[in-house]
Amino acid sequence: MIHLLLTAVMAGASAGCAMNPVSGTPDLVFMSESSEVNIGSTNDAKIREKYGVYDNPELQAYVQQIGQKLAEQSHRKNLGYHFTVLDSPEVNAFALPGGYIYITRGIMAYINSEAELAAVLGHEIGHVTARHGVRQHSAATATGMVGAIIGVATGVRVSQDLFNVLGNAMLSGYGREHELESDRLGAEYMARAGYDPQAVIKVIGILKNQEEYEKKTAAAENREARIYHGVFASHPSADKRLQEVVGEADRYKTLSAPYVGRENYLKQIENLSFGTVKKAGVLVGNRYYLPESDLSFDFPKGWSVQPALTSLTTVSMASNDQQARLQLDIHDLDKDVTPDEFLKRHMQLNDLPKGESVKGLSQPSFTTILPMASGFSANETRVTVMHYNNKRLLLQGTAKTPGAFATADRVFLALAGKLRPLKAEEKTAVERRGQGQRLRVIRAVSGDSFATLAKKSTLEKYSEETLRLINDKFPDGEPQAGESIKIIE
Repeated sequence: MIHLLLTAVMAGASAGCAMNPVSGTPDLVFMSESSEVNIGSTNDAKIREKYGVYDNPELQAYVQQIGQKLAEQSHRKNLGYHFTVLDSPEVNAFALPGGYIYITRGIMAYINSEAELAAVLGHEIGHVTARHGVRQHSAATATGMVGAIIGVATGVRVSQDLFNVLGNAMLSGYGREHELESDRLGAEYMARAGYDPQAVIKVIGILKNQEEYEKKTAAAENREARIYHGVFASHPSADKRLQEVVGEADRYKTLSAPYVGRENYLKQIENLSFGTVKKAGVLVGNRYYLPESDLSFDFPKGWSVQPALTSLTTVSMASNDQQARLQLDIHDLDKDVTPDEFLKRHMQLNDLPKGESVKGLSQPSFTTILPMASGFSANETRVTVMHYNNKRLLLQGTAKTPGAFATADRVFLALAGKLRPLKAEEKTAVERRGQGQRLRVIRAVSGDSFATLAKKSTLEKYSEETLRLINDKFPDGEPQAGESIKIIE
């Protein structure tokens, strides 16, 4: 019976086949191009709200211009492409289906030329043109269909969270084959647009150095590493497969001397914000401040913030032993919806376990424990919803083991009762501290070294290594007299 049902499912799935715009071969997809564009358009607002759009119209226009120049050479030039610089210190770039492409100011600090920027944007355009997001979504849909049929036949329920599958792929990568395909396509679009496709190898080498160093410092600080998904395990200088797919683009070159645009790019990123700024929260001592939401709380002892997972509307924390995690999400408040009703809608639950209000809070609240499995934990999750001024706060805490959860649950409940607004003197101090650093471009003079420049920098730690990384001089390069270099003030 199961065999017959699976055969029926696959027969129905074949009806969803379409021609892949890159390869010209059939694709198993369950989404029209108009639906694909609608997904991008619908979720664009969510991405902008979560990360924030970097407030620099000139830089936004510059990135849009370079992106469109590449998109015009792509296999799907008919799409209305949108390129946005996000106000995030994360080192990342990603794409939504339908032509919505994002690059963070964090990754732009490590790029050193227009050609390298084109390499990152071209890679993300490649994901769109090859419909990697759509194919990921369709594969998950097929899995969900098969799971439903198996459930009917066996009584075993199989579920699939399609949004999480697509979201994880966007931010963490689609696997080596799809990433290589995007590198190949991006290199082709670069060559056709007048850039040297070897800039793909160059920028991946820079980001690989950043990744390796970031992983070491993140491990020492017990936090998540901030790395770009389009980088493989091996260094590009030793990755023959990567070199081969990029080398294929040489036949598409339109210029004998492809454009690099180093000085023009450095001019564009002059005064770029570097690191965390006040909107994303400021940690002073053991207290965390969110000025945009007029919210602060004492950071739990033995816990640390997870910068790579923190945005304008989210603060993620982890215990130093990495056994427990806690996430605070900030939502707009609809006063007509009670905390428990919001939780049911947000979690898509028909019923909630017995819960209670958070002790010590005057505004409406609700807290309970849900039997919720995740990639991190197959145990319980403490979920708390609170009204806070004109915001709704959602706290979700989980742990790897039942014992770790029992210990961490006291932290989850205690934090909920410690949230408070900023005091007047705190607002002034946080405003001053939270401005963040700025990237400046200077002309190196004889005698300059990254050691001496680091001493003048406002970077509090790893300053010499950071300057080398953002200038592609890691691990031991030095500035040359007359060379334009980036510093952090």
